[in-house]
Amino acid sequence: MTASSKGTALVTGASSGIGAVYADRLARRGHDLILVARHRERLDALATRLTRETGRSVQVVAADLNDKGELAGVEQILRGDASITMLVNNAGIGGVGPLLESDVDKMEQTIALNVTALMRLTYAVVPSFVRQGGGAIVNIASIVAIAPELLNGVYAGTKAFVVAFGRSLHKELADSNIHIQTVLPGATETDFWEKAGTPVGKLASATVMKTDAMVDAAFAGFDQGELITIPSLPDVADWAAYEAARQKLIPRLSLSSPAARYRVAQT
Repeated sequence: MTASSKGTALVTGASSGIGAVYADRLARRGHDLILVARHRERLDALATRLTRETGRSVQVVAADLNDKGELAGVEQILRGDASITMLVNNAGIGGVGPLLESDVDKMEQTIALNVTALMRLTYAVVPSFVRQGGGAIVNIASIVAIAPELLNGVYAGTKAFVVAFGRSLHKELADSNIHIQTVLPGATETDFWEKAGTPVGKLASATVMKTDAMVDAAFAGFDQGELITIPSLPDVADWAAYEAARQKLIPRLSLSSPAARYRVAQT
């Protein structure tokens, strides 16, 4: 950890798009970095620029998080590097097509990266944060977590997992001074869309946010202590109403008798 550092932030999917902007902003906020992605050349170029512009220490780790051995290597870094104070789980893939027009093997890979890798990396770092008395985990989800009708249901399901996982961690770790933030971007101007088969240029421009703006909004939410950040949502009261309705449901979801509307006779 270099002098006056806020600790080290490990960012996955850091070679481009949202992850690269997170890396930039974190370096400028005083964090040293460990950048993880498959593309070493892109990582090296980003690391060189950020070190030159910010003076922060930047390490790169070329790893495919869908490879169990390479994922295990990143887990080991998270378990063993006591300088790490933040984990940004940004790496992810997705799809836009309907289930029956999608490749089942690619959907399985989506689950492995978006769910399994994110869970394992979080599991690796949390014990260290608990010992240190604090830390931060930022998980990048998507608005499809609450609007699964918009894109591929498997992709949406993986992002719903991220939201549920974050809520549970927030409660479980409430006394550990660990800040859990789940970010739900809408359509963002990255190469996600090209990889998913729908170039971003085909989307309505009014629905697409610049990557820099999205990440800056996410950081504003982080600084405000938000558990859930939706960068596009104009009125936070709408989310408060959604959450209030959810909280109202919770005590009624598990009762000893079926609801009267089902007309089930009790024996």
